[in-house]
Amino acid sequence: MPTVNMQEAKTHLSRLVDRAAAGEEIVIAKAGKPIAKLVPLTETTRRVRFGTLAGVLRVPHDIDTPLPPDLLEGFEA
Repeated sequence: MPTVNMQEAKTHLSRLVDRAAAGEEIVIAKAGKPIAKLVPLTETTRRVRFGTLAGVLRVPHDIDTPLPPDLLEGFEA
């Protein structure tokens, strides 16, 4: 894993980012002491897959019918 000093990182940031995007990990040092690591970004977002809960959840056929008045009493503002 290559190490570059802070001044070199400032001067060649675009080049270092391109190297990191290509999969390389680069350590940035200040006064010879490692202080940061430039790594490629991995995709962390999860895509929604429809049907994942099929058979697990059941939606009743009367889901859109109004609630009875005795249940609504606690929700009135």
